[in-house]
Amino acid sequence: MKRILLAILCLVWVAAHAGYAAQARKGPARSKTVKKTAVVSEKKTVKKHAAVRRGRSAARPAVASAKTKAKKRTVRSTRYRKARRVYSPWDTPNFADSTYGDVIDGEDLTVRRAAVAALGPYNGSVVVANPATGRILTMVNQKLALTGAYQPCSTIKLVAGIAGLNEGIIDRETRLRLSRRESMNLTWALAKSNNSYFANIGEKLGFEKVYHYARLLGLGEKAGLDIEGESAGLFPDEKPKSVSVGLMTSFGEAIGLTPLQLTSLMGTIANGGTMYWLQYPKSQEEVAGFVPKVKRDLDIQAAVPEMRPGMMGAVDFGTARRAGYSAEEPIMGKTGTCTDARTHLGWFGSFNEVNGTKLVVTVLLTGGSAVNGPVASGVAGQVYKNLSDQQWFAKSQELTPSAEALTGTSGYVR
Repeated sequence: MKRILLAILCLVWVAAHAGYAAQARKGPARSKTVKKTAVVSEKKTVKKHAAVRRGRSAARPAVASAKTKAKKRTVRSTRYRKARRVYSPWDTPNFADSTYGDVIDGEDLTVRRAAVAALGPYNGSVVVANPATGRILTMVNQKLALTGAYQPCSTIKLVAGIAGLNEGIIDRETRLRLSRRESMNLTWALAKSNNSYFANIGEKLGFEKVYHYARLLGLGEKAGLDIEGESAGLFPDEKPKSVSVGLMTSFGEAIGLTPLQLTSLMGTIANGGTMYWLQYPKSQEEVAGFVPKVKRDLDIQAAVPEMRPGMMGAVDFGTARRAGYSAEEPIMGKTGTCTDARTHLGWFGSFNEVNGTKLVVTVLLTGGSAVNGPVASGVAGQVYKNLSDQQWFAKSQELTPSAEALTGTSGYVR
């Protein structure tokens, strides 16, 4: 019996030992999976810790990628901006030889040298004239001065101001309401070239009145007498449908102005209302026989004194500050800056009076965005300064016409 029980215990032990052996055989497969998972986890942990040691968190690579993309966009944007700075929508260059082709036999050579030096490399025109006679003393870049009919930009505000004064819409101290909190008078509006002020005047005048004064002041007709090749500019007989009167009197929309026309307008304001034909002698013989010719007398004597403070203010504290060089020799003028379909424009019409001698200097600059009214005013200011430095105003040999000369019956007296 004992042998039987011992045999049974042996069999039980053998069976149990076989089960443990089978379980042991399955164990390594499971341990491999666990080990593989542990290794992968360990590798991730190592990489994470390595990233931390290098000063980055696990999320930094995505941020760095975003920054890299932003940097690339910035580089591309910078390249594009650089390309835009070089590109110009206008064919007209900023700089050129503006004296090419000029014929100067009848010019005042001292005045011409002063104008050429002041203009420098700019692509533009300078016209200098005597407002007491209408004689053109020099015309730098004659082709542009004669045929360059461009949008007058803010120089048209001179016409709007005279018209508003003459029609009683404003006086020098009238403050027009421009917005709920802003109003302005004529002097400040001229000096700062305020568009809303002169658009307001234009709308109150209406097209017929604006047309009347524009033609009266020489727009839309030749300013010169028998000057070959001169353009008559443009002033429409009817209001363009797409352009308001306010745009015409503030920006000069739909209008074509020449340097000679602006010179004539400035001369008329300078001498108080007498518009002379501009004459351009072609030789010294023609200079010797020069006789001024009045085109028409304008009834603007009351308006001119009201305009002058604003025109002087433009140079003192406004858009034409670059023109000022001497408090003893004040300059009065009006700038203009805008763009037409062909080019960017910089206008400045001006006059001064030194030792009883008045002089008109008109500047038109064409090209890219480097030119504007303030730059043009600087050119004109340099013309005056160059002449002053040479004491041209003190030593001027310009002849003063007698009353007989004005009627064409006699010559000049000094």
